[in-house]
Amino acid sequence: MTERNVLAPTTSAATPARPARRVHYAWVVAGVSLLVLLGSAGFRSTPSLMMDALHNEFGWSLGTISSATSVNLTLYGLTAPFAAALMDRFGVRLVVVCALLTISVGSGLTMLMREPWQLVLCWGVLVGLGSGSMAGAFATTITGRWFRARQGLVTGVLTAAGAAGNLIFLPVGAWLVEHHGWRSAVVVVSLAASAVAVPVLLLMRERPADIGLLPYGATEAPPAPAADGRALARTLRVLRDAARTRAFWLLAGSFAICGATTAGLVGTHFIPAAHDHGMPVTTAASLLAMIGLFDVVGTIASGWFTDRVDSRLLLVVYYGLRGISLLLLPQLLAGSLQPPILAFVIFYGLDWVATVPPTVALCRRHFGEDAPIVFGWVLASHQIGAAVVAGLAGFARDALGNYDATWYGAGALCAIAVGLCLALRGTCPARPVPALS
Repeated sequence: MTERNVLAPTTSAATPARPARRVHYAWVVAGVSLLVLLGSAGFRSTPSLMMDALHNEFGWSLGTISSATSVNLTLYGLTAPFAAALMDRFGVRLVVVCALLTISVGSGLTMLMREPWQLVLCWGVLVGLGSGSMAGAFATTITGRWFRARQGLVTGVLTAAGAAGNLIFLPVGAWLVEHHGWRSAVVVVSLAASAVAVPVLLLMRERPADIGLLPYGATEAPPAPAADGRALARTLRVLRDAARTRAFWLLAGSFAICGATTAGLVGTHFIPAAHDHGMPVTTAASLLAMIGLFDVVGTIASGWFTDRVDSRLLLVVYYGLRGISLLLLPQLLAGSLQPPILAFVIFYGLDWVATVPPTVALCRRHFGEDAPIVFGWVLASHQIGAAVVAGLAGFARDALGNYDATWYGAGALCAIAVGLCLALRGTCPARPVPALS
């Protein structure tokens, strides 16, 4: 099989026609995936906007509200490896559409809640399950099936969609919460999740072979995927096998710290922490969105570097720089926009999820065709780390009256992550990356 081309009409007998090259359909699939991940990130960012509003309306403590975010982050992570196997079993399109509709229902039901357990059920369980089905394992599955060339770059672009989603949703959501109440924001999330399902139904395809193509950059057809209807069994088997390797635990440990110091702490608590210093919620949300803007640049650049530089070295640099920025943050927060906090936004934003492309590359190197599921489990550790810190930071704020201790603790965690990545250095010699099914 070869890529389809549309032949231009022959202009003369002496001048042979040149084929007019069409855009490879892998880029269409990547574009739809980008839209899905943009929406998924925006849906997850909404709880941080509602913390003060829910506290004022219902009298719930920040620790109580954070517990729903912790459940959301935990299920987001634990769902990812099973979602990768379910995509192999039932197809990407069906799994993603069901996930989007689950988010729509969970977000919509939030408008009716009166008790904290209802927040945990709607935003913690339903939205967590839905967004987890479109987590990093989804991007890994898409890049593994559709691309042989530019895998690192495409992984970086899809990962950056998370930051771009925050860039879009946070300012809009903050404006809605401030001017029309938190319920207006969850209505927008519910409708947007349903809308994103439409292009998935119309344009998503499972594999290049389904439309007579090779993966982008491939010169020969990949082996046919193994038929295995036991998605749950395969997911657990892959975990069992991966857990016997040192590389898995080093990747999972460092990525747990990544989640703790991004989604768990900054993603959940930056807005209320800035508000503690007198900064308006809309201003704080705009700063968090700016972090997303620079994260787009940083993550795409990280994908480019991942195709060219040792992934382990990249992770050491990323975690080291992140730790320094978090140690400085308590001295930078103020009631208004100042140059120091803007410098933090730029510096930290470039590093936010730049860790993902090299971590995915290391999963591919060590675990071959099981890489999407293994990365799903590594991502689960990321979200468990995020969930633990999201909850602990809320209770620490209730007990201590500020977030300073959490920022210093996060900086120390980054130093541990650097050590884990250095320990990964000798675990596996570099070898050609096996073709992913």
